[in-house]
This record gives sequence, structure tokens and C-alpha cells, in this order.
Amino acid sequence: MNNTGPASGYQAYDQPPAPDHSARNQAAARRAALTICTIADVAAGLLGLWIVLYLLDANQANPFVEFVQGTANWLSGWAQDIFTMDTEGLRVILNYGLPAVIYLLIGHGIAARINRA
Repeated sequence: MNNTGPASGYQAYDQPPAPDHSARNQAAARRAALTICTIADVAAGLLGLWIVLYLLDANQANPFVEFVQGTANWLSGWAQDIFTMDTEGLRVILNYGLPAVIYLLIGHGIAARINRA
């Protein structure tokens, strides 16, 4: 017999296995989804932290409080003054809480979509 090679469709023993790109792509997708979730969680956390600091009447001259307030203002700039309430605390909760919820919904929704693909 001259044909000593493997049958068609089978891999010869002396050749290394073909790389599995699907596992690598799935791992990359999971890392991307985790990164997106983390960014959304940090953004929502900073907005929530500012709400808590405001409601507890934190010293706004403190550098940490200034940083949190500036970051929260930047993250929620598109949603400022959507709600105009007479009660200042309720206004802060709504104007900073809405962006936090939206960031969580969008971030986790995109991550779930990436993981499903």
C-alpha cells in the first residue's frame, strides 16, 4: 500500500493540532464585557458616592469631595437639571441617580450582548 497517510478529514499524528481560535475569541469577548461592566460600575459608583456625600453634607472644600463632585458633574452633565424640585436633596438624587442607572443598564446590556455573540 502506497497511501499510508490518514484518511481525509483526520489529522496526522506528526502534525501539531490546529489552534482553536474560537476559545481565544470567547476569552477576548469576556474580557471586553468585563471591562465595559467595570467602567459602567465605576461611573455609577462615583455618581452614587456623590449623592451620599451631598446628603451627608460632606465638606465641599475637601479635595476628595471636590474630586468626586467634579467627576459626578462631568458624568452627569447631559442630565443636569432634568428634574427641578424644590427640595435640593431630591433634586440631587434624581439628577445624579438617573445617569447612574442609565450607565448601569447600558453598560451591562452591552456586556451581555458581547458575551452572547
